[in-house]
Amino acid sequence: MTSLLTQGLPQTSNANAASLARFVAREGLPTEIVQQVDGLYRPLADAILARRGQSAGALVVGLCGPQGSGKTTGARVLAHLLNAAGVRSALLSLDNLYLTRAERAALARSAHPLLMTRGPPGTHDTAMGQRLLRDLAHGTATLMPSFDKARDDRAPPSRWQAAAGPAEVIVFEGWCVGARPQSADHLKTPINTLEETRDADGVWRRFVNEQLAGPYQKLFGRIGMQIMFRPPDFSVVLGWRLEQEHKLRARALARDDPPASILSDEQVAEFIQYYERISRHIDAEMPNRADIVVSLDKERRPINLTKLGGLSTAARAN
Repeated sequence: MTSLLTQGLPQTSNANAASLARFVAREGLPTEIVQQVDGLYRPLADAILARRGQSAGALVVGLCGPQGSGKTTGARVLAHLLNAAGVRSALLSLDNLYLTRAERAALARSAHPLLMTRGPPGTHDTAMGQRLLRDLAHGTATLMPSFDKARDDRAPPSRWQAAAGPAEVIVFEGWCVGARPQSADHLKTPINTLEETRDADGVWRRFVNEQLAGPYQKLFGRIGMQIMFRPPDFSVVLGWRLEQEHKLRARALARDDPPASILSDEQVAEFIQYYERISRHIDAEMPNRADIVVSLDKERRPINLTKLGGLSTAARAN
């Protein structure tokens, strides 16, 4: 895959490739990233640089992709490339914004039991997200919250890390970053077993949609550029999510204390049903307005990169 956009970064030299390889090894990222940099990550960085040149302040780049699609890894690589090019960049994950376990328990009691499960709109602190975007853009340093998925709770502040600022580019990644709500008519019919058996009256999905239409749009309204990682079909997401959980399980079991929240394969299959409705809606709606769509094959390899307006190129799977 060749760059579709103005080449703002030089092609990978031996020195740059070595630097990227060291970054990949240090961060524990997949080694194939080094081979994909000129075909995927550098064109994306080029596009961000071009848009940054048109932005009066910090550019917030929304990076949307379903569970296991590689969006978190992609965000880290993009920030590394931009920082290496002299553009101070910061990362914000939607996962950083999860409500605490206690807060979700209270929400489950007051609104709907399904809101105990993290992930869907309504289970994040969107006000915190807006503060973090503001502070990253204007502050000298910002303390970034983190979420411990193995314990299904926000990590204590002693484990939070500071991000240097002010940032010129903020890469904001998450499974529904930039998503828009559905119409009321689309909410009437359940789309999976979870909705049929545990939300037959539609209370949960209406609440989630109202949250997406309200506070989440205020948060996503700060996005100045939208990138989408698009799977071949939602059916592949289960396999991708199982890979994630198996890695999380292995790390958690290596700890001295037992984890509070590790999912079995059967629980993972149920878990992704919480995300299915919005994921399918994103797949149908976002490609028509995203600035760049990266189409992936079932192995998460990029096979096409499309810029809004129809300009596209085929990618050779690495």
